[in-house]
Amino acid sequence: MTIIGIVTKPRLRQTSSVLEELLDWLRRKQKTVLVSSSSVQDGRTGQHHLDARIAAEAELVIVLGGDGTMLQAARLVEERSVPILGINLGGLGFLTESTVDTMYDSLDKVFAQDFHLDHRLRLQASIRHDNGQQRQETALNDVVIGKGDLGLMISTKIHVDQKFVTNLRGDGLIIASPTGSTGYSMAAGGPILNPELETVLLTPISPHTFTHRPLLVPGRSSLEIQFTSNEGGIVRFDGQIGVSVGTTDTITISASPHRTRLVRFPDRTYYEILRNKLKWGDV
Repeated sequence: MTIIGIVTKPRLRQTSSVLEELLDWLRRKQKTVLVSSSSVQDGRTGQHHLDARIAAEAELVIVLGGDGTMLQAARLVEERSVPILGINLGGLGFLTESTVDTMYDSLDKVFAQDFHLDHRLRLQASIRHDNGQQRQETALNDVVIGKGDLGLMISTKIHVDQKFVTNLRGDGLIIASPTGSTGYSMAAGGPILNPELETVLLTPISPHTFTHRPLLVPGRSSLEIQFTSNEGGIVRFDGQIGVSVGTTDTITISASPHRTRLVRFPDRTYYEILRNKLKWGDV
């Protein structure tokens, strides 16, 4: 790995100093470093590089931030499935693997090929508007169909593999990957899924009918959600991209052919991450 991309969350107070030191360390290792344009606040912090170069050339992406920055990086390199190493500077950090204290040890292991990769299922979606226009987007965590500016309940009609499932009325619907099961879906009452599973999770948000519960479908399934509300709504991808939808617009969702590859080390397990992040077992 000689070409390294870096994506950071620039508003974090400690990001600038960590980035400066990391750039010096990587250059001493004779690495070519590409810093995401969204990571650079001014000309003094490393050389400014276009995101397109990271997407096309990077052999490893280092993320300085939390899960939101990880999702941003995953979208940046999704088509090439470039390995991503997350250094947690944020809060929970379910997707990150290392901390600032262990960052250089982790990178030494990566450059020595002493790691393995988690291949995480991604979601791809097509929004077909009533006027015939279409919009394509992807997500690692979730696709959320929610209320628009009026804040009213929405109505949707759900099909799985062209088979009718239900009409859902409520505050919205979360379609989550196993990776995204610890995000908005968990907050809405959905189950936690091991990220090795090949499945897609549908979690209603405050459904009007109490009997609507979270539903798991095979990862090979094709979901079709038709928007039937009289008012508009919003489809959000990983909480970072929003697309307005209206009556009779249709959202088709399936597993993407691309996977997000996260760097992992054998001395940590997913269950250890859950225990630490969710404080399981604390008395």
